[in-house]
Amino acid sequence: MRTTMHGAAEPLRKHRRAIGIPLALLAVSVVVCLAAALLIGGSADTRRTADESVMAAPASVPADSGSPTAAADATMAPTQPLVTSPPPSLRHTPTPSAAGRPPVPSRSPRTPTNSPRAPANSPRTPSNTPRTESAVSTGSLAGRIKPAIRYRGVATAYEAGDGNGACLYGPSGDLMIAAMNHTDYESAKACGAYVLVRAANGASITVRIVNECPLPCAPGQLDLSQQAFARLANLSVGRLPITWTLLSPAVSGPLSIRYKSGSSPYWCGIQVIGHRNPVAALEVRTAKGWRKLHRTDYNYFLATDGDGCGRAIRVTDIYGERLTIDGIALKPDVAQPTRVQFARH
Repeated sequence: MRTTMHGAAEPLRKHRRAIGIPLALLAVSVVVCLAAALLIGGSADTRRTADESVMAAPASVPADSGSPTAAADATMAPTQPLVTSPPPSLRHTPTPSAAGRPPVPSRSPRTPTNSPRAPANSPRTPSNTPRTESAVSTGSLAGRIKPAIRYRGVATAYEAGDGNGACLYGPSGDLMIAAMNHTDYESAKACGAYVLVRAANGASITVRIVNECPLPCAPGQLDLSQQAFARLANLSVGRLPITWTLLSPAVSGPLSIRYKSGSSPYWCGIQVIGHRNPVAALEVRTAKGWRKLHRTDYNYFLATDGDGCGRAIRVTDIYGERLTIDGIALKPDVAQPTRVQFARH
């Protein structure tokens, strides 16, 4: 009997043990899950509380903006407060940064000028209106004949005829003229110059250079028209010691421009007539700017390719004065008066 009872109880205990173990494991799993859920929920509540605190009080950021805490708070802030400039009385001069670099100064405002700016659509200068400007110094423009210098030489006489000569100004009723020696003629630079001639006997006369006296005329020599020589001495004298100086006389009327016969848009020669002072240079306006023309010994400035022919002209005297002339038509062999004249010196 005792043996039969003991044999039946042992299987029952094994059955109870098999059921209890899974239940215990299930209970432990539930407890672990509940604990984990409580921990996660508490962390989220803590983070949410911190975010709400930052959003509710953005002004409470510490003054030490360089600290890690301040940098994290600035990153989490959803909006950035507007910054307004303080009133002038509260502004201060910026100090150098911690790195030792001085602040960049603000750019100073430009000072307005009193002269108004010309409008972009201002009217162009009317044709043939003079524009005067200064060029370079007299010493670099004048050739051998310079102002305020007394030259010594001899005077001779020639038959001037109608007054025309190597300068090709054409016939003239004024025969108080002279031919400059070849050296001082200097490839027509002397053309149109007025010189005051004085003789040893005290007589004097003003003549205009319109011709060239070829070699053997010596430097300083003037070959006067017979009419001019007669004002200084008798023609029978032949050779008269003289001195002469360059003048800037009072002349009536403006200068004129003349295109040489045969001039066209493809080739032209330009001459200046009736100028008070010797002409040092002549330029024409081209698409690339002002172009200086070569002067011939017959007193014309040439544009052999036609570039600039018929366009604006700029004339410079030996004193450096420049006169700009518009509106001169390309009409060969016609002296066209302008409205300009060189200043007196």
